Amino acid sequence: MMETKPRARISSWAATRFLPMLLLGLTQTGISYGEQGKSQPQIKNVVLIISDDLKASVLGCYGDRVCQTPHLDALARSGMVFQRAYCQGTWCAPSRQSFMHSRYQSGGEINLGANFQNQGFYSARVGKIYHMRVPGDIIAGTNGLDIRSTWTDRFNSAGQEAHSPGEYACLNLNVFTNDLANRQSTKMPHRPFVTVVLDGDGSDQPDAKSAAKAIEIINEKSANDTPFFLAVGLVRPHYPMVAPKKYFEMYPWQNIKPPLQVADDLADIPPMGIAKSTSVKSGIGKYPDNQKRMWAGYYASVTFMDDQVGKIVSEIDRLGIRDSTAIVFTSDHGYHLGEHEFWLKSNLHEEVTRVPLVIDAPGYRAGVSSSPVELVDLYPTLSSLASIKTPDDVEGSDLTPILKDPNYRVRETALSINNGFALRGDQWTYIRYTDGSEEYYDMNSDPNQFQNIVDSPEVRGGVAEARAALDTRIERHQLTRKPKKKKK
Repeated sequence: MMETKPRARISSWAATRFLPMLLLGLTQTGISYGEQGKSQPQIKNVVLIISDDLKASVLGCYGDRVCQTPHLDALARSGMVFQRAYCQGTWCAPSRQSFMHSRYQSGGEINLGANFQNQGFYSARVGKIYHMRVPGDIIAGTNGLDIRSTWTDRFNSAGQEAHSPGEYACLNLNVFTNDLANRQSTKMPHRPFVTVVLDGDGSDQPDAKSAAKAIEIINEKSANDTPFFLAVGLVRPHYPMVAPKKYFEMYPWQNIKPPLQVADDLADIPPMGIAKSTSVKSGIGKYPDNQKRMWAGYYASVTFMDDQVGKIVSEIDRLGIRDSTAIVFTSDHGYHLGEHEFWLKSNLHEEVTRVPLVIDAPGYRAGVSSSPVELVDLYPTLSSLASIKTPDDVEGSDLTPILKDPNYRVRETALSINNGFALRGDQWTYIRYTDGSEEYYDMNSDPNQFQNIVDSPEVRGGVAEARAALDTRIERHQLTRKPKKKKK
């Protein structure tokens, strides 16, 4: 049902309901919020787990009441949950280059894995860390844009993807079949709307293979007492959304409630702010039930991915190395699943720019932080946790002070880049595109970004401050896509 476009929306459920639940969970597990570890164990190993195309809002530990992510929720209870973490690139390639070099746009001289290698660590990649075409490089088992110098060893996890036997659907075309022929796959236009309900148990899937290989490496290096940096790239929930049947059965599509749609939602969004994939352009707008099926497929893929995370963390626990191993979980960017009738990624709105980030490090507190952070902060943070030097050319900030005090700030805003810039403050988001067009949202009263109030007299001062703050950051980081000033 369409509603009249509101001036404001209610506060997010996560802020009012989930955070007290999380803090209660921390207390119940014997880790009270604000408790500082009495000792600071030496961190010998770092495990970085990257999910692909994962929006923060879909996780249980970020407030979703439908999606089941018990393993990530458990990690969140023992680590620091960053409520305001943002990617710098809004699709795979620029985001991954950015956080692996801690640079907003260009690559640095020494990447993250090479920095660990240079200081005595074994460095390994399993799965997708730098950009790989999904499904193309996954089906072929190829390296994509991987940088060899990053790793001592690297391992690809191949899979059949959309060609996996099972119940195939191309939801924007309303196609359902068990036939393996004529499925949307590599470089084909409708591949983002594919789901596959697997016939098997999922052990042949890329993420299951990545978890198994990661466990093998962890066992080998811990047995040899070799300090290691292990990056595990899980490809789900990136399309095609492939998972065993039991995961789809957890989310009957008939029970899915799609995002709220409001009348004239796109009327105040500049043309450059309209996503490339919309309900109308993709064709999925003709099939309301299939939009629910997209959510069911996404949820199923997320829960399948969560189980792989659980396997890795459980093995670290079994081996007794949790007290010397930092575990970090995040994603390269978020995703649209029909919000504003947008689908996929590559735009500057909150569902795409906001990412999950959980850091569970021995000797540091568990809790929740609302301090703004960026994915470029991963490099200096992981280096700091491992007590190794960080190169001078990294542009991110060390987040370990926030691990000690969740109210500490390393910056006041978070920056994302794609055909312009999005700057996220505590209470607002300001977006400026390369043609000078703008958006401005009050994130307290309008967290879903329904009302672009950039031209509202009531926020003239706030908009001016946001413009100046963005100009300062563009100049500081010498960003190359500086747009023309908007004519007044």
